[in-house]
Amino acid sequence: MSTNTNPIKRCAIYTRKSSEEGLEQEFNSLDAQWEAGVAYVMSQKHQGWQLVDERFEDGGFSGGNIERPGLKRLMAAVERDEIDIIIVYKVDRLTRSISDFARLVGILDEHNTSFISVTQPLNTTDSMGRLTLHMLLSFAQFEREITSERIRDKFAESKKKGMWMGGAVPLGYEVKERKLVVNRGEKKVVQIIFETFIETRSLTETCYRVNDMGFCTKRYPKKDGSAWGGKPFAKSTMRKLLNNKIYLGLIHHKGEWYPGQHTAILDQALWDKAAAIFDSNRNSRRTESRWRHSPAFLRGLLFGPDGIALVPTSGRRRGKRYRYYTSNTARKKGHRESPLPPLPAEPLEQAIIQEVEQLINQPNLLMQIFQHSQVTDNEITYDHTVEGLHTLKAIWQELFPNEQQRIAQLLIDRIDVQEDNLRLRFHTEAIAGLAEDLKGAA
Repeated sequence: MSTNTNPIKRCAIYTRKSSEEGLEQEFNSLDAQWEAGVAYVMSQKHQGWQLVDERFEDGGFSGGNIERPGLKRLMAAVERDEIDIIIVYKVDRLTRSISDFARLVGILDEHNTSFISVTQPLNTTDSMGRLTLHMLLSFAQFEREITSERIRDKFAESKKKGMWMGGAVPLGYEVKERKLVVNRGEKKVVQIIFETFIETRSLTETCYRVNDMGFCTKRYPKKDGSAWGGKPFAKSTMRKLLNNKIYLGLIHHKGEWYPGQHTAILDQALWDKAAAIFDSNRNSRRTESRWRHSPAFLRGLLFGPDGIALVPTSGRRRGKRYRYYTSNTARKKGHRESPLPPLPAEPLEQAIIQEVEQLINQPNLLMQIFQHSQVTDNEITYDHTVEGLHTLKAIWQELFPNEQQRIAQLLIDRIDVQEDNLRLRFHTEAIAGLAEDLKGAA
């Protein structure tokens, strides 16, 4: 008498019906799908197939997405490795979306779960079924790529014809029937912004004046009733607005501008005046390129009272270039919003060097250096440490400024700058690095 030695395969049947019509009947479409699945499982009983107790069904749910309670319960069971085979009446009962189908099959593959359609030649429990599935997915991928290319080509052609193809609507316009139309109130704001920039020749001053007038960035409503935007202008948003050629009646696509189908807000003469100021400012910045590469060894170490970093900047007065450390807040929102004025770089850097020199002369530094050096290099003896530190103290004033700055960068973790004081924080792990320098000096 022979016994079945095939391993048990746990089978789950999934059923779905798009509409709720007929579900109240004693025997409905879900029942018919279920019975077909049960019959299929029973026909494979000799292969060790067994039906699980739980029934997975979705009545009144579309196959256009996978946000269905029954399907979610099924996939959760798969991810818990409780299902070996999924049976459906037809593939479209699982999903009508090729992309969703590929995603679900990917999860099934991860958990070694097979997929079977009762009425279609699709059975991933054997090699031929898996080959069929891969072929279907390959064609689906090809179809998606062709569709994407067609959409991109259509999008590009539409933009070249000057059509508005969506995105954040710029200040001065609104969308009606998928077309840009002028918002008269916002149009006046845009014109005032350009006129103010031409008068001040400064993004920062333009932001101050426009914000003081009560103007703000465009407000975009959300579906839930909230909104984003509607904030005071910052330099970044102001620069973007002043460089947007959509106000000349043009549409942008991949670095090119094409005549648009919407009405221009600005005339060419006003635009050219603003563009000339930007060109002039760019030329001025190019002359500062040598300064931008000059040493600013406190870069990344300085922080203001608001916790925002201070960055190297410069200014020119009476033909001479001066270096400063300025809060990033001032660079983005203007000096009126900054907790600190621009700090002259050279006096600040000298003060920091003096603080480092005082640290080097502290008596307890010797033992700290020795202890940390033993962790990284036990060849550095206590005598080496004493001799190296003594040498560094003796030659500190004779070191080149860049050497003093390098040692300062090695020891300093952070510098908090208040209106009337500095607070330095040293990181002790850098002591070992200093010990290496001392070993060479000894």
